[in-house]
Amino acid sequence: MLLRSPPDRGAAPVIDEPTSSAVSETAVLSGGCFWGVQGVFEHVKGVSRAVSGYAGGSAETAQYETVSTGQTGHAESVQITYDPKQISYGQLLQIFFSVAHDPTELNRQGPDSGSQYRSAIFPENAMQQQVADSYIAQLDKAGVFQRPVVTRTDLLKGFYPAEEYHQDFLAQNPTYPYIAINDLPKVRNLKRLFPQRYREQPVLALANLKAG
Repeated sequence: MLLRSPPDRGAAPVIDEPTSSAVSETAVLSGGCFWGVQGVFEHVKGVSRAVSGYAGGSAETAQYETVSTGQTGHAESVQITYDPKQISYGQLLQIFFSVAHDPTELNRQGPDSGSQYRSAIFPENAMQQQVADSYIAQLDKAGVFQRPVVTRTDLLKGFYPAEEYHQDFLAQNPTYPYIAINDLPKVRNLKRLFPQRYREQPVLALANLKAG
């Protein structure tokens, strides 16, 4: 049975996944350039890994140059591995909608445009789908944003890690102009709005990927 909590404007999802005994679970989210989304979730307590990659298309087209054409069906995405005893799927979505991106921008995010930069959630099962769809409806009904939420939910068919040079880009390049202008404010907002969920030292993907 799904858990319910009192509704509130801009609050966490009213419907969330039940408490799990699993050691880890994963969520795949797309909110524009994966550098910023990855950078945000690497600072979230309960997240053990956040990997930049591609979702929505096939394995054959999961390369940056090909995805950048906007013709592959892929979206730049981040696969988040988390401890459901520390943070829930719905709480990850709350951060996603609150600080990681603007869910009212259609097929673009900030200076980037194209379907590969769309706002999307890729649920891995029926429960994640229900939580995501319910939360989008909740945000729209509450009028949290001045425009409708355009975030799509598409059942995950596959996630493909991006090239190594894209991993941990925010953490390794904090003075890079794109990062400084577009993405570091997201990390600062995470710390400001969710201080209980923020950790100063990010958990980095490359170390995890190289470890297997």
